[in-house]
Amino acid sequence: MPQEAWSNKRERQYEHIKDSAQDRGVSTGTAKRIASATVNKERARSGESKAASRTSTNDVSSGHRGGKRYHSGPQGRTRDQLYAEAQRRNVKGRSSMTKSQLQKAVGD
Repeated sequence: MPQEAWSNKRERQYEHIKDSAQDRGVSTGTAKRIASATVNKERARSGESKAASRTSTNDVSSGHRGGKRYHSGPQGRTRDQLYAEAQRRNVKGRSSMTKSQLQKAVGD
């Protein structure tokens, strides 16, 4: 999904991220979405884009974050993500549950 507004550096960055994601077994479509989101966030952080969301400019850089929010890691979803799922499922007593209790309650 290379764009005309992207510099040669951003084009290379996009291809590198897309190829890395595909090497990890991510589907082509998902790899393209990950790569374009990462490049666009980096463009926003460095002032290359016309508009930028607050999270793009104030959040941890994607290079430093390195998948910390991706929930298929060894620890699974975060407590907040599990709490939100429990809330959607209307689990009673969820506010006082620990992460492991929430995992059991939502079936993770």
